[in-house]
Amino acid sequence: MLVAVLGPTGSGKSALGLALAERFGGEIVSCDSAAVYRGLDIGTDKLPLEARRGIPHHVVDVADPRESYTAARFARDASAAVRAIHARGRLPILVGGTGLYYRALTRGLFPGPSRDEALRERLRAVARRHGPGFLHRMVARVDPGSASRILPGDEVRLVRALEVYFLTGRPLTAHFAETVSPLPGVEVVGLLLQLSSAALGERIAARVAVQFARGWVDEVRGLLASGVPPDAHAFQAIGYRQLIDLLEGRLDERAAREAIIAETRRYARRQLIWFRKEPNLEVIPGPGERGTAIAAATRLVAPRLPGTPCARDEETA
Repeated sequence: MLVAVLGPTGSGKSALGLALAERFGGEIVSCDSAAVYRGLDIGTDKLPLEARRGIPHHVVDVADPRESYTAARFARDASAAVRAIHARGRLPILVGGTGLYYRALTRGLFPGPSRDEALRERLRAVARRHGPGFLHRMVARVDPGSASRILPGDEVRLVRALEVYFLTGRPLTAHFAETVSPLPGVEVVGLLLQLSSAALGERIAARVAVQFARGWVDEVRGLLASGVPPDAHAFQAIGYRQLIDLLEGRLDERAAREAIIAETRRYARRQLIWFRKEPNLEVIPGPGERGTAIAAATRLVAPRLPGTPCARDEETA
């Protein structure tokens, strides 16, 4: 069995994942497209080692920020981690908010055509000439499903979506519908944390304030100084582009904060739209650290594990 704790940014997924891992003897498998990169710590809200309560975390810090980590690689890394956790007799708990990565692991990705560098360069030239938003509008015309999940500034994924369409004549979403999970036969218990937009907006703003106080700007400054180029794929993660603009003088700190909060809220809405389309997810009213959310999740997980008393029985014992 695989338990998946999903939801938008700021909904308390890490807290709920840790609580379930402690309760059921689990290990965490991260499902976050930014947490895979070493050095991107504050902006991705990675839990420091001392906050992980001794619970192993997998698929975190597995890529250099100069690399381009893909959903296909995630599916390989995460499925290997899940199988290893099962072999140890423990429960894998997937925690994160990257919808494409969740789909890649639980439903698979299609093999896809090989890279066509000439086509990619033509598309990148279009982006340079008209801006990345133009590529997003192109994707929206031929593949609305991909446009709903790819950020307008994520040139790498926009180019790939268009590349697949032009080379195969079919959108990415059509290919995804025909894929097979790399974890055949594994039952997935999917939990979706959900908060009101007002509550989530407040949590996002508070989190950004804490990230700035923890030294997020210095983190980005250090990454750039270490040789990570400003156009690195890792810097497509929300907030990092705005902080590069801050460091290069295109934004002041107040404008950068406001832009990060606004983009994070838009991204959170897209995350919810994505997950609402995923089958068989159980909605858990958040936030994830709240006792009622932990109890609700426990009641859903416990009956599926052999030899585990029902949470209701324990509460009334």
